Amino acid sequence: METTVEKTDVDIHQGKIMDAKQQLEVKHFIEDIGLFFEQMGMPRMAGRILGVLLISDPPAQSITEITQTLKASKSSISIMARLLVENGLIERVASPVPRRDYYRFKPGGWILYQRQWLELMKALHQITERGMVLLEGKPAELTARLEEAHDLFSLMEERFPALLETLEDERALRKHAQQALPE
Repeated sequence: METTVEKTDVDIHQGKIMDAKQQLEVKHFIEDIGLFFEQMGMPRMAGRILGVLLISDPPAQSITEITQTLKASKSSISIMARLLVENGLIERVASPVPRRDYYRFKPGGWILYQRQWLELMKALHQITERGMVLLEGKPAELTARLEEAHDLFSLMEERFPALLETLEDERALRKHAQQALPE
């Protein structure tokens, strides 16, 4: 007996038909990324767009395709896509169709995003240093709050760049090794 599977309403895998379980998993993944980004203080829709672009095939998707996948307005998708571009997570790419915007996850986007975050932490570190000067000579119970922040930001500024460099080096080695493999 032959079973038929309906084409998904979450068609981010061009030309491939997904069963109901796969469709549900895709929707949950997209929503989980959206919720995560919302918890980080970004709009949920920005996270949902990123979720789509992290698992889409082909990697580049038009605003129209993203709109259809997320069942959201074009203006919302366009505004949130610009936000993700500004944050270095996605990039606009050349379109095979005139007057259409295509986006994809930016290679190295996570690392760039983390570097931007680190710059914010450096700025906050400098502010806490100014606060420490203001509280010189004050009792420990007053300085403890700022000392905790200062110590955390100092540690992040000192050690986090090395973690990002290690990650970049490991990814470059892996890419080089994959390119060296015979086909």
